[in-house]
Amino acid sequence: MSTIGWMNQVKETRRLLIAYAHPDDESFGLGGLIAKYVAEGVEVSLICATNGDVGTVSPEMLNGYNSIAELRLAELDKAAEILKLSQVFRFGYKDSGMMGSETCDDEQCLWQAPQDEVTHRVVEVIRQVRPHVVITFNKYGGYGHPDHIAIQRATTAAFPLASDPNYLTGDLAPYAPQKLYYSSIARRQLNMIIRVMKMRGQDPRALGKNHDIDLVRIVENAEPIHTLVDIRRFYKDWDAASAVHKSQLGGRMPRMPKSLRPILTPYQGFTRVYPPPTSSRIDERDMFENVTLEQPALAPVP
Repeated sequence: MSTIGWMNQVKETRRLLIAYAHPDDESFGLGGLIAKYVAEGVEVSLICATNGDVGTVSPEMLNGYNSIAELRLAELDKAAEILKLSQVFRFGYKDSGMMGSETCDDEQCLWQAPQDEVTHRVVEVIRQVRPHVVITFNKYGGYGHPDHIAIQRATTAAFPLASDPNYLTGDLAPYAPQKLYYSSIARRQLNMIIRVMKMRGQDPRALGKNHDIDLVRIVENAEPIHTLVDIRRFYKDWDAASAVHKSQLGGRMPRMPKSLRPILTPYQGFTRVYPPPTSSRIDERDMFENVTLEQPALAPVP
């Protein structure tokens, strides 16, 4: 195929790729953002790197399913339908569980997978989807989860490799995505939660059912927010997608009163990794700001 012929096949639709670790990460973490951009005509695709098989699931939830993985992937299918995701790429690694757990030593889990292998698979997806924007976790994996960290490292490495003509992925052409973001956590909100927990005599370093989530460490590893995206019109879609992950408390998680959500959580924030920011302050309100849809595609490697 000629270079001109290849370039003419490139769509001008805005495209977004999310590289996350577990079934439910997409809904709990980015449900509002996904719903917003899909409503605006953006093609949103997802990498789900693991099957979520280490997630805690009530026995009654498994009725009709052969395994936790089968249940959680079925929930992901429902969420993808609600959020109208264009494509979902399942890498099929085992869930690693939290750092230091026995499951984290399993040779089949994502944490134990060679980073070069995972990176190669992400490059393949980038070259297939051809996204303008890529999102993954921050360096700490949000709350220190090894699977989050593993897919973050692989995606960050894959971002420049996708455009390298010397990095081969069969007949997939090199492609240069234009922006890379890490999902961010607002320090101010977390510090407020920590203060409230301390006032109540609760330990902010031992959150969650297994007491293995450390809010203090999350704040310490939070990175600057450069981009705030308004998602106030999309709480309904966000809640609907989260609710189908019933095995992970999706439909039963306590939420703040609806009247307060537009005041306390009107935006989803992101750290812009590429192009590199010039400061640590918020400087954009749209992830597609300065994206060039007509950017020429790179020719396939002969």
